[in-house]
Amino acid sequence: MGRRLWALLVKEFIQMRRDRVTFGIMVALPVAQLIIFGFAINTEVKHLATLVFDQSRSAESREMRDAFVATGYFDVLREVESFSEIEKGLQSGAASVGIVFPPDFAPRLQRRQGAPLQVVVDASDSMSAGSAISAAQMLGMVKGQELMARWGMTPMTVYDLRLRAWYNPDFVSPFYMVPGTLGMILTMTMVMITAAALVREREQGTMEQLVVTPVRPLEIMLGKVLPYVIVGYIQLSLGLAVGVVFFDVPVRGSLTLLYLLTLPFIAANLFLGILISTVARTQMQATQMSFFTFLPSILLSGFVFPREAMPEIFFQFSRILPLTYFLRIARGIMLKGAGWDALGGDARALGVLIAIFATVSLMVFRRRAE
Repeated sequence: MGRRLWALLVKEFIQMRRDRVTFGIMVALPVAQLIIFGFAINTEVKHLATLVFDQSRSAESREMRDAFVATGYFDVLREVESFSEIEKGLQSGAASVGIVFPPDFAPRLQRRQGAPLQVVVDASDSMSAGSAISAAQMLGMVKGQELMARWGMTPMTVYDLRLRAWYNPDFVSPFYMVPGTLGMILTMTMVMITAAALVREREQGTMEQLVVTPVRPLEIMLGKVLPYVIVGYIQLSLGLAVGVVFFDVPVRGSLTLLYLLTLPFIAANLFLGILISTVARTQMQATQMSFFTFLPSILLSGFVFPREAMPEIFFQFSRILPLTYFLRIARGIMLKGAGWDALGGDARALGVLIAIFATVSLMVFRRRAE
């Protein structure tokens, strides 16, 4: 029995070595998981993009502005000239925090009165908003105590900190999670099902029958993609209905715009699935490779953990994930009422990903067909 069992073990290891793709995924997947969880996942969100509207333009306001930056939680992108610029920045996702100093900020401090200071945060990302609010409250208390000690006064409210959480002021979890879950479902089904279905056709020999017909490779790819576009829209509609009916998730923006901008997201995932299918040789390989792309999409796109808390290398890597842009589109339209002006950049980024995935897929497909 021992010799027979040993022979079977040797045979399985030889087979595993021959299937290099599967073996590589088995080795790389746990390594990738450990690296992502160890380095990229961080619940302490710092370096939040911040806009400052300083109407005081005084030494006192500059000192307070520098104190915000010194905490490490706020990175000032620039100073703006109007409150509407803060609104646009938060709506587009270009900024997460807005700080407003009123014109009488310095005079009130000089008269040793409470100085009002407004901090506006984008609460569509509840984790980032929570970090910003906590850091601002702590800073206001510490700086106030410093001034009271300098003035030799009894405790009082030096900084009248007025915190405003926009878009999800009550921090309702479904408001934050449902738009992301829609993108997650579309990513999972579009990539995995497309990749596995195309590899199954190759295993059954039907793909070779299509290749020898007068149909061009691009037409074959489009013929495989378009039916899943309809499936994706059905999933989106069902998900929206569940979110609105059961969780009272708002849709403050244009539903038409959401459907239009979902198209490049679906297409990007479908072409990513086609790219995987051109590399994978079996359905198992296609499923494993799809999962290998699905895991970073969930962890690095901002679906659960804010991208601002990630190291720079993972932040830049997240730019090649379609889900990164769809999250901003879905949350922007549903929670913020954002329009094309705020979301056009994300749509164009998805268009670039479509071009890259489609071009590489077509090149590999043609090489395989020849």
